[in-house]
Amino acid sequence: MRADKSAIDTRLRRIEGQMRGLQRMVDEDAYCIDILTQISAASRALQGVALELLDAHLEHCVREAIDGGGPEADAKIAEASAAIARLVRS
Repeated sequence: MRADKSAIDTRLRRIEGQMRGLQRMVDEDAYCIDILTQISAASRALQGVALELLDAHLEHCVREAIDGGGPEADAKIAEASAAIARLVRS
């Protein structure tokens, strides 16, 4: 992975904190709408990390495979397409 690992690590730790906050909200019987709002925020944060990783994959791995050509290029394009499809479905 050639994405900025430090930035991704920081974002994931922040999301981890959001998850702990959600657990605490449920344990403390917080208002359901407030919990749902936090779940939505955490989901958007995870999607942001996923998009950053996908962008790095396309910029480096897929580009290198296309430059090299052949079956590896086709495989990397199919892999990226499947990853995009998974993100769109989620």
